[in-house]
Amino acid sequence: MSDTHAHSVAFVRETAIPPAPPPATEAGVIGWMRQNLFATWANALLTVVAIYFVYLLLTGTLPWILGGLWNTDSLAECREILQGKNAACFSVLTERWNQLLFGFKYPDEFYWRPGIAFILLFLAAAPVLFFDLPRKLLLFTAIYPFLAFWLIWGGTVWNPVFAALGFIAGYVVFDLYGKQNFAAGFFGGIVAAFVVWFLAGYIVPAIAPEQPVLEAVQSRDMGGFMLNMILGVVCVSLSLPLGIALALGRQSSMPLIKWICVVFIEFIRGVPLITLLFVANVVLAYFLPPGTTFDLILRVIIMITMFASAYIAEVIRGGLAALPKGQYEAADSLGLDYAQAMRLIVLPQALKISIPGIVNVSVGLFKDTTLVSIITMFDLVGMIRGPILASTEWNGVYWELFSFAAVLFFITCYGISQYSQWLERRLTTDHR
Repeated sequence: MSDTHAHSVAFVRETAIPPAPPPATEAGVIGWMRQNLFATWANALLTVVAIYFVYLLLTGTLPWILGGLWNTDSLAECREILQGKNAACFSVLTERWNQLLFGFKYPDEFYWRPGIAFILLFLAAAPVLFFDLPRKLLLFTAIYPFLAFWLIWGGTVWNPVFAALGFIAGYVVFDLYGKQNFAAGFFGGIVAAFVVWFLAGYIVPAIAPEQPVLEAVQSRDMGGFMLNMILGVVCVSLSLPLGIALALGRQSSMPLIKWICVVFIEFIRGVPLITLLFVANVVLAYFLPPGTTFDLILRVIIMITMFASAYIAEVIRGGLAALPKGQYEAADSLGLDYAQAMRLIVLPQALKISIPGIVNVSVGLFKDTTLVSIITMFDLVGMIRGPILASTEWNGVYWELFSFAAVLFFITCYGISQYSQWLERRLTTDHR
């Protein structure tokens, strides 16, 4: 072959060219800023305006926060030290932290009891929130409500024991009748539980020891953020199953159960929560027999749970309506009864669709627990508006106290929101 012919043959590589790094302007921080902040002239203008407002906010708040005082005994002493300087007086938080968290009547020597109950809450909620954990942990989840009640309120151990027996009786009734009709079994279980609790009111005083293991603390001594946590956790936990039962009852083929659920949902949704709280505080006592004592916190829990369950029922009903009819037909073709179809096919899908709505109601419910301050219950906001601001030492401290309350509620609500987003991604509820 001639040299001329050899040079005319095209060169073919036998190996791939190694990938070249992207341009510096398309990778890293610069690339992210170009794609998300300065992609167009409009985006760049909005970014500059937003940065300017953030700058104004930080220049106004950071000196106030960083220059704050933490070790004075009163607002007057703060002002004397600051001498007209614009800075916070965080000393109210260091001095009154116990009242903000536990109220002003809960005994100081018993702070460890709600503290332990709060820590155990995460252990009890873990197997419910993260379903990859061993199912054996659900046993502690079932025990925790009664253990937490005993730790916080104290008294004889027979009170949480009979409370647990009431739930067991309710579950037995639900297991017997819920297979034919979920709503009928659920409400029958509620009646059975209340019967056991009613009988416990006569049995416990006769068998309870005179010296309980834990000294009793009255409900009127509960306060601070602890009260908001009690109301939020208990009401959200109770309103979810009750809302499911109401949603299924509204779709029941039994006219009586259907119309009871419809009337309940529409009436509760048409009444403001503050009205129900006033009913719990004042009106409900007129319907009780003379001399009957009905714990105020229990009354408030009942009213808030009713309020939240009505909204959750409508959220879940929307999830049920979003399911294709073929899902119900598939359950029938498999020969499943009503309870099995709801538990295995219908409800899991409806609840996945309803997660954003359920979380929205839960977050709103937790923030609405501050309304109990209007009926003279000293929750976190009630403590700020009442005993703390009424004291001569701290009369006039507003921003520091309400900012502290806002941070606590934000951390809790943000945690709930982040968990719901993780759960949606885990369950792929967006159907992508």
